[in-house]
Parts: sequence; C-alpha cells; structure tokens
Amino acid sequence: MRRRIGRPGIIGQAARTAATTAVVVGTANAMSRPRGQAAAPQAAPQPDHAPPPPPAQAGGLTDDKIQRLKDLAELKSQGILSEAEFEVEKAKLLA
Repeated sequence: MRRRIGRPGIIGQAARTAATTAVVVGTANAMSRPRGQAAAPQAAPQPDHAPPPPPAQAGGLTDDKIQRLKDLAELKSQGILSEAEFEVEKAKLLA
C-alpha cells in the first residue's frame, strides 16, 4: 500500500483537527474572561463590605498599654525607676 506524499493520513488529520479545536476553544475562553481573572470559577461572590475587625482580646496589648510601657521604660532609663520597680509596674500593666 502506497501512501500519498504531502497529505496527512486520516489519523494525522484527526489529531490536527483536535489540536486546532483545543486552541480555538482555549483562546475563546480566555478572551471571554476579564483581564487578570483566574481561569477557575470562584466558589461564592464576595460581599461588598469588609468584615469588622475581630474584637481585642482580653490581656492583649492595646495602643494605650504600649504607650504606658514606653513611658515606664523611659522613666527606668532616666533612673527614676529601679529595675525592680519597673518589673512590678510592668507586671501590673500586663496583668
């Protein structure tokens, strides 16, 4: 059986057609999405507003406590408070 030169056989033509179809479909899908959007669909739409921040935990450092710790450290560095006094005040503040 002789094969024609210059023309693909039936298997080659089917593979070429499948590859071309895959490229066309992939390009069409990519073009239908807005730029920068991921290919996977999102699970659920996101709300328009951000959730409120979690409440401050008891015993956590607040801005006020941090400022008071800085003030205590400044008093200690000036020699107004001793190391022991600083530790006692710090323990009270963090308790």
